[in-house]
Amino acid sequence: MLTQDKEQDKKQINWKPIIKKFIAVLGEKGVVKRREELLTYECDGLTSYRQTPPVAVLPRTTEQVAAIVKICNQYSVPFIARGSGTGLSGGALPSEDSVLIVTSLMRQIIKIDLENQRAVVQPGVINSWVTQAVSGAGFYYAPDPSSQIICSIGGNIAENSGGVHCLKYGVTTNHVLGLKLVLPDGSIVDVGGQIPEIPGYDLTGVFVGSEGTLGIATEITLRILKSAESICVLLADFTSVEDAAATVSDIISAGIIPGGMEMMDNISINAVEDVVATNCYPRDATAILLVEIDGLEIEVDVNKKRVAEICKKNRARNITTANDPETRLKLWKGRKAAFAAAGNLSPDYYVQDGVIPRTQLPYVLNEIEALSQKYGYPIANVFHAGDGNLHPLILFDNSVHGALEKVEELGGEILRLCVKVGGSISGEHGIGADKKCYMPDMFSDADLETMQWVRQVFNPQGLANPGKIFPTPRTCGEAAKASIQQFPGVEKF
Repeated sequence: MLTQDKEQDKKQINWKPIIKKFIAVLGEKGVVKRREELLTYECDGLTSYRQTPPVAVLPRTTEQVAAIVKICNQYSVPFIARGSGTGLSGGALPSEDSVLIVTSLMRQIIKIDLENQRAVVQPGVINSWVTQAVSGAGFYYAPDPSSQIICSIGGNIAENSGGVHCLKYGVTTNHVLGLKLVLPDGSIVDVGGQIPEIPGYDLTGVFVGSEGTLGIATEITLRILKSAESICVLLADFTSVEDAAATVSDIISAGIIPGGMEMMDNISINAVEDVVATNCYPRDATAILLVEIDGLEIEVDVNKKRVAEICKKNRARNITTANDPETRLKLWKGRKAAFAAAGNLSPDYYVQDGVIPRTQLPYVLNEIEALSQKYGYPIANVFHAGDGNLHPLILFDNSVHGALEKVEELGGEILRLCVKVGGSISGEHGIGADKKCYMPDMFSDADLETMQWVRQVFNPQGLANPGKIFPTPRTCGEAAKASIQQFPGVEKF
C-alpha cells in the first residue's frame, strides 16, 4: 500500500521534461497528450472503472519501447502496456501517474517459417491475422479467443488467453516458443527460442500470463499448426443443464478429446439469435452443446458417431452435424458473438472467468442460478465446457445507484464457489485490477510471497503495471480501500 508521502510525490511529477524526451524518441505523432484523445485509453474491456492517463505513447519498434521504458525508469514513473484494450480484468487500467505504452502500431508479421511451423510477430498483430497469413498454405494459429478479430497477440501473451479450441490444443502458453522482451529497466533480452524445448528455466512460461508486471513482449515466436484433414461440428440441444453437463463428462470419459466443446444456456441462446439470427440454436432449449471433432477423416467419422450416441444417451433432443466450412462457421457464429449479444439484453453486464472440474458443472450451475435469485440479477452462462472454464455474464444497469457494488459481490461469490469445488478464479481473462482481492482465497501467504519474489527479480522498482494481480491486504474490503490509494483518480461508472 502506498504511503501518503509517496502519493504526494507521485502527484508532483513534472511531465514536461518526460514528454519532451518521449517526443524525441517517437516524434510528435507518437505521443498522445491531449485529454480528449487520452479518453480513448481510460479503460480496457472492464469499463466499470476508468482513469485517464496523463500521457500515452505509441512505439513501433523494440528499440523505441526500450527507450521509453528507460525514460520511465530514469524518472521513476510507472508504465502500463496496452494492446487492443479488449482485456476483461482491468489489466490495462491506467493510474493517474502512469505512462501508457500502447503497442497497437507494432503490427508487423516479421517472419513466417512454414517448414518449421512457426511465425514471428510484433505484439500489436491481431490474433486472427496470424491464421489469415498462413491459412492459404494449410496452417493456422490455434488459440482463438472470442475477441480474436480485434484482440492482439501481445494482450494474449499478457493474459495467457484461451479460446474455444483450448481443450485439445491448449492456451497461449502452449503456442509460444520464444519472446523478445523489454525489461522494466529498459534492457532487451531474449527468452525461449525457435524450438519447443529449451534447457534451463522456463522463462517464457514465467512471462506468459504475467499481465505486464515483468516487462513488455515486443517480438513473439508462435507455433503454428497444420490444419486438420477433416473437421465436423455437432450441435446438440437439451431440456436440462444437468444432461448437457453430463454429456461433457461422458465424452471426455470415452477417451474423445474434441477440438472444442462449448455450452450456452437459454438466456445466451436467445440473445445470440436476437442479434446474429443464425436460426441454428433452438430458442426453447435449456442448453446447447457445440462439439468440434477434428483429425484424420476416418477418425472424425468414427468419433462423431460416438459423440452423437453419447448425446442421445443423455437425452439430447436434436443433433445437427456440419462438415462443410460454411455450415461449421454458421454453427460457431453464435457462440463467438455471445459476449457482444449480451449487450443487447441489458444496459451493462459484468463477466467473470472461473474454472471448475468438469464433474462439478451441474452443481456449480445450479449454485449460480441460486445466487442469481438471491441477488436479483439475471445471469447468462457461456463457457468452455470441455475444460470447465465458466463465463457467467451478470446483467445489470450501472445507472442504478449501488448496482455495480452488488454485482461485484455476486461475482466474488461465484469465484469463491469455483475455488471451493477445486477450481480457479481465472482461466484466461487474468487477474488484473478486478480479481486481485480474491487471490488469497486461492493461494496461501507463502504462495503469494513466492510470486512477489519472482516479480521483484524482474521489476524491483515496481514500475511495470503496479497495483495489478496482487492484493496488499487480505480482505476484499481492505483491498478496495488499497485500490483507491493505488489508483486515487479511478472512477466507478
